[in-house]
Amino acid sequence: MNPMMDMIDRGLSEETRMMRQACRAFVDDFVIPFNRDHWQREWIMKPEDRLPRSILEQAHKVGIRTLGVPEEFGGTPIDPASEVQTFAVVSEEVARGDAGLADKLVQIWKVSVLLRNLAPRHLQEIWFPRIAEDPGFLMSHCLTEPRGASDRWLPYNVPEAAMQTKAVIKGDKWVINGRKQFITNGYDASLYVVYANTKPGVGMLQGTSCFLVPRDTPGLVVMRCNETMGGRYNNNAEIVFEDCAVPKDHLLVENTAMGKAAVYFRPGKIIQGSKNLGVGMAAFERTADYVQNYVQGGRILIKHQAVALRLADMATKLCAVRSLLREAARAVDESAADADQLCSMAKVFASEEVLKVCQHAVELHGGNGVMLDFGIEKLFRDAACFLHMDATVDISRFKIVKAMFPDTAGVYAGPEQ
Repeated sequence: MNPMMDMIDRGLSEETRMMRQACRAFVDDFVIPFNRDHWQREWIMKPEDRLPRSILEQAHKVGIRTLGVPEEFGGTPIDPASEVQTFAVVSEEVARGDAGLADKLVQIWKVSVLLRNLAPRHLQEIWFPRIAEDPGFLMSHCLTEPRGASDRWLPYNVPEAAMQTKAVIKGDKWVINGRKQFITNGYDASLYVVYANTKPGVGMLQGTSCFLVPRDTPGLVVMRCNETMGGRYNNNAEIVFEDCAVPKDHLLVENTAMGKAAVYFRPGKIIQGSKNLGVGMAAFERTADYVQNYVQGGRILIKHQAVALRLADMATKLCAVRSLLREAARAVDESAADADQLCSMAKVFASEEVLKVCQHAVELHGGNGVMLDFGIEKLFRDAACFLHMDATVDISRFKIVKAMFPDTAGVYAGPEQ
């Protein structure tokens, strides 16, 4: 029995509650047993051999892989009025099973929302059916570069902060050259959304375009899979574009792509925070079970005052994270004026508080907490990665202040204007 289940379900529509229950069953029946029985697999150095396709196939069967894909093309239907709230609930449940698996799946949702809003109809007709039909079809959003990440999030809108990756028109094609780093699903995606500078000499907001690039396009080279400390079932990669030519009609947005990408970034931060929460919930659930069954000093652990205090602290932090995430998700669904501010707040708060929850979990498990085959240290590693995903926590704080006090907040990069 989960003592926090009432709060988890409170305020959810019947449709969202049923979707959460289906996802929880998938995690309990397939994901958690897989991780328990095959804990060594995340350390395999051949990325394609880590997570078996059967896990993605099962996620496909229960309908959680194709959230965000329009129903007319085979996607899982969601009430548009609460889409982001649904994303939050489902991503939490998937991450409760495995953060890397959640990274794989939610990228499909986020890129699908982007394509739904920005891609021309003929491209939607080509790609959405393929996404919906193939359980192994993954997507990737290529923004971050080796020489620029955080300044893109502020954004510091000057030419010096422009994309190093460039695209130029040659005949009937756009030709892309450059390098992207830390790209979620980059190693094994079938379709990429790529951002590039198409108007040198102007600010990033006026000179960045985005393109749809299929995996088999000549000149798209996956250089390496980044070996991360956590979330290892998400094969994060470095990608190089060498005279990578795509048809003119694969341009999604010309020059103003960064501004239009809010449809990706806003739900993305809610999903990011919800993945954090899912990892924290896994840590709490396993720890609550452990301290009520493990005996130390002649009594079960929960009867020791120090243990009780930590368990209460874990529960309180998770409840606070969920409350802020719910508020932020509603703001995005309602297109509220403070949505960006709340998204950044939720991202920062979830990143830091869930890491503390996982630290408590490790310590309350004693020596078992740092054993690879026990599964608790994995949660701590996964949680640590969230501090640097979808903007660092410090950059997110700058964005919060700039959203609240746009006329007086600092530039935080380069000279004051």
